[in-house]
Amino acid sequence: MHENTARNGGYTYDDLVLQADYSKQMEVQHARHAISWRKLFLSRAKLKATGNTSALLSGFAMVALVEIGIEPDVPSWLMVVFCVNTTLLVSIHLLAVMISTCILPNIEAVSNVHNVNSIQESPHERMQVFIQMSWTFSTGFGILLFLTELVLICWIKFNVKSLHNNVTAAWASTAVVIPVGILFLVFAFHFYRRLIAHKFQQTNMGLQDLDKMVSELGNQENDFNEIENV
Repeated sequence: MHENTARNGGYTYDDLVLQADYSKQMEVQHARHAISWRKLFLSRAKLKATGNTSALLSGFAMVALVEIGIEPDVPSWLMVVFCVNTTLLVSIHLLAVMISTCILPNIEAVSNVHNVNSIQESPHERMQVFIQMSWTFSTGFGILLFLTELVLICWIKFNVKSLHNNVTAAWASTAVVIPVGILFLVFAFHFYRRLIAHKFQQTNMGLQDLDKMVSELGNQENDFNEIENV
């Protein structure tokens, strides 16, 4: 017994088992913290991108609304559609900016603290619904509305009698924007499908690793109990 203790650096077998058990528990804890920190950094990046994109697009929409020259013979229904689209565009992007402005400082405050356990103070888990809503409004509906805004501006500028009713230019802009919008929808669908598949794969691998660690901890605990009984 003394020889085995001397070979193990002064530690008994029970001490080695406890040390191995503690190291496995720390690995499980670090794995959980790593997942939480990854979600925090992802949420922070989404909010930053949302704030910048929404502020830029809403600013362009407001400038277009103020600076556009409207002729007296523009159809009233076209002006109604343009005003409704511009209002929705600016409102959705401002809502995304507001969500980003309210949540991002709290996440930044936690991410700048060099403490692993500070992840519990971050609101990104509880506010995940609002973060996803802001991201969808900014990169999804907002961009589609902005493309629609381009088409409407072209129709307002060129579908007037002073330009000899040059509808060809308006139809040309519509013909360009429609394929771009379709490509945008296809890319968004393909991207989110791949992203969901990747998240599912990573989550499944993480759960398998956690199950493996838990089973190893259970085996070590059983061995330790058998040693105590002996």
